[in-house]
Amino acid sequence: MTQFIKKVSSFFLCLFLTAQAFPGTAMAAADWPDNISVQADGAILMDADTGTILWGQNIHNQYFPASITKVMTALLVIENCRLDDTVTFSHDAVFNVESGSSNAGINEGDQLSVKDCLYALLLKSANESANALAEHVAGSREAFADMMNARAKELGCTNTHFANPSGLNNPEHYTSPYDMALIARAAFNNPIFEEIDSTTYYKLPPNSINKEGLAIYPGHKMMRKGSPYYYPEIVGGKTGYTTLAGNTLITCAEKNGMKLITVILKGSTPQYWADTRNLLEFGFNNFTSLKAADYEKTYSSITNDLNFSGLSITKPEALVLDPDSRIILPKTADFYDAQPELSYDISDDDPENAIARINYRYQDRVVGSTFLEINDSLVESAVKSKLDDAPGTEATETSPEAVDASAGKDAAKLKADRAAQAYREKALRPFEIPLTVWLILGSVGVTIAIGGLIIFMIYRKHKEEQDSLVRREQRLKRLKESGVSADEFDSLLQQRRGIYTTRKKGWRKGRFKFR
Repeated sequence: MTQFIKKVSSFFLCLFLTAQAFPGTAMAAADWPDNISVQADGAILMDADTGTILWGQNIHNQYFPASITKVMTALLVIENCRLDDTVTFSHDAVFNVESGSSNAGINEGDQLSVKDCLYALLLKSANESANALAEHVAGSREAFADMMNARAKELGCTNTHFANPSGLNNPEHYTSPYDMALIARAAFNNPIFEEIDSTTYYKLPPNSINKEGLAIYPGHKMMRKGSPYYYPEIVGGKTGYTTLAGNTLITCAEKNGMKLITVILKGSTPQYWADTRNLLEFGFNNFTSLKAADYEKTYSSITNDLNFSGLSITKPEALVLDPDSRIILPKTADFYDAQPELSYDISDDDPENAIARINYRYQDRVVGSTFLEINDSLVESAVKSKLDDAPGTEATETSPEAVDASAGKDAAKLKADRAAQAYREKALRPFEIPLTVWLILGSVGVTIAIGGLIIFMIYRKHKEEQDSLVRREQRLKRLKESGVSADEFDSLLQQRRGIYTTRKKGWRKGRFKFR
């Protein structure tokens, strides 16, 4: 019986959670927009907040990236250096470049800050700056390329291999539209990178070649107001070109709370500007970015229905949704068209207080996620309450009473901190359903099971009666066809029953007599 109750309870719990997750009648979700084309061989449009691919063409094919490589170079430098570090330009850094390639007029022995080198790298696409920064971070360009490949793997790149920090031609230096979008997303989510890359004018300090310094501007024409390709929503980007790579371009733009990234590989000039504009317009016109916490209601009752780690709290919200997480959907879709999937797979990169992730899936793609997080205000309230209850006195600070009170406060704070830490450790475990809930569900399940059994017995009896009537009708039909009346049949039936009863009684008497 116990096992039966558990099974029934589990069944009704599943029904409860299913009802919570699907409050209304499901409607067919709107199709994912795809009414766009580009002339570049490889291209992608990605949402920067969620990493969702909005549109793509040959996104996993391998291409030469040219100077958009420097986006990865800049990201690694920012992650591993201080901006005020001094970089000394070696002979190899200055002269180990292709003749006629982009440079910022920096000579062997010149010294610049990391910050100045990054501006030269991203705005002027200076190859000597890429080499010098690589040597400053890793000791050599080759060692830096190893770091680039390791970082690319961390970001999820599977079709990328870097051989140098600048993007100059090398058969072992390649990437894909999808991989480059992952790198660009990480870069534009870094505030230092975004600040430098979004700059439209910068003046490098004087050096041995440029005694008055050098004014530099971004090569990305869509960022410059005087350009016919100007696009006001552009955040930043990076151009690239070699004879093998063709025109390559990374672009980030932001509008109406939505941040988009485009990558063009193996493009042509001036078409790659038009391709980029078309991708951005397609994204802004067909999609919308929503904060999940503003709409998510499926999991709102969990904190009210469950006893969270046994903590006695004055506020109902033991867990809160991450306020900044977003999902992206077609404008013709509704938030509730995206199906939530609860997961306890939390990584070190996720918010510290997160105990679960909610992934949202629209048709065949993940369109964003949010986190269920511990409400820090509960811990802070608990600590404050314990401190307020600590022994104290109004004695002067130098009196023995004040010293004792201070010691009491310190001890109380230590105790409160330990209690808060213990709470966090318990709270970071997946929450459990209280025994009371199980008992209620079990009793409900038993009641329903008994009611179902009674209904089944009534149904079975009714069916037997109906079957008996059907059989009688069939017999009467056969009797009529054979010329025997119903009365004659009943008389014969009574006679047979009498004979059967007499025989049965005699058999029983004989049986008992035998025994």
